[in-house]
Amino acid sequence: MEIGLVGLGRMGGNMRVRLRRAGHTVVGYSRTPAVSDVSSLDELVARLPKPAVVWVMIPAGEPTRQTVRRLGELLERGDVVVEGGNSRWTDDQIQAAELAERGIGYVDAGVSGGIWGLTNGYALMVGGVPEHVAIVQPIFDALKPEGPFGFVHAGAVGAGHYAKMVHNGIEYGLMQAYAEGYELLTATDVVHDVPAVFKSWREGTVIRSWLLDLLDRALDADPELADLRGYVEDSGEGRWTVEAAIEHAVPLPAITAALYSRFESRQDDSPAMKIIAALRNQFGGHAVTEAAPHRPPVAASDELPGGPAAPVPSTGEAGAGRDSQPPSPGDAGTGGSGPPRRGSTGG
Repeated sequence: MEIGLVGLGRMGGNMRVRLRRAGHTVVGYSRTPAVSDVSSLDELVARLPKPAVVWVMIPAGEPTRQTVRRLGELLERGDVVVEGGNSRWTDDQIQAAELAERGIGYVDAGVSGGIWGLTNGYALMVGGVPEHVAIVQPIFDALKPEGPFGFVHAGAVGAGHYAKMVHNGIEYGLMQAYAEGYELLTATDVVHDVPAVFKSWREGTVIRSWLLDLLDRALDADPELADLRGYVEDSGEGRWTVEAAIEHAVPLPAITAALYSRFESRQDDSPAMKIIAALRNQFGGHAVTEAAPHRPPVAASDELPGGPAAPVPSTGEAGAGRDSQPPSPGDAGTGGSGPPRRGSTGG
C-alpha cells in the first residue's frame, strides 16, 4: 500500500521506517528538507494513487488544524486523512465534519509506543466509520505489535483520541505511584539499595510493567538520578482527562493528584504554602522559615568569565523538531506557526 506521511520527527520518522520494512511505500513530508521525500504537501498528494491516504503526525493544535485544512483542499472525494498526533477528540469531530463536506474520510488514531515503537510496534486506538478504517487497515496492521493485542477500532470519529487521552491519564497515575514509592524508599536508611528493589519487582510482582522496566533502566544509568531536576511538564492529555472527568462527574483522584504534582514540580517556592505558613503563624504563633534575602539581579560584568550560560531550550515531549509547525505558505500552502507543543505520544 502507498501512504503519505506528514511529520517525520522521532515518531513519524520511525513509523516511516517500520512501514517500509513491512513493504509499504511511504511518501514522507517534513519541513526539514534533509529527511523529506517531497518538497510540499501538493507534491505529496500528487504522488499518491487513489484513494489517497495521508497520515498527519505533527503536534496537536493549530499546526494540525492548518495541515488538515490544506489537505482538504488538495485531496478528492474518497480519499482519507488519518490524524495520528494527539489532537483533542473534539477537534477530530470538527475536522471530520469539514472534510466530509468534500467527501473526504477522516480517521483519528491515538498512537502509543514512543521511541520504542520502531522495534516493538505501536499501540493504536482508532476512531472513524468502518469503511474508512478498512482502507487504512493494512497500515495499522504493519504498525501494531505482533500478536492479537495493540489495535482497537474504538468507535466513531473521536473515539481513538478519547481512548488515548484516558490512556495517558492512567500513565500519569502509574508514573506518580512509582515516583512516590521511590521517594519513600529513599527517605530512610532501612533499605540499602533502592535501585535493586525496583529491579527485583520486574518479575513475579503484581506491579511489574513496561514503565517499571524503563525506570529500572533509568536507575541503572543514574542510580540517584543526580543528573535530573525534579521538574516535569505535562503534554495536555492529563488536563483533558481531568476536564472530561469533571464534565461527566467521574471521580479521578489518582490521575488528578498526579497532574497537580507536575504543577507543583515547577514551583521553586509555593505561594499557597506561604499563605498557610503565614496563617499558622498568625493564629497559633507557629514558627516560620524566613525567605532568603532578596538579591538584585547580577550585572553582566559581575558574572563569571564568559557570562551566564544560555538556557537549554525545551523540545517538549514529542521531539518533533521543525515538524512542530505546519507547512509554510511557500512549501505547502499553509501558513502560521503553532502554539508551544502540547500534544504527543505520551504524558
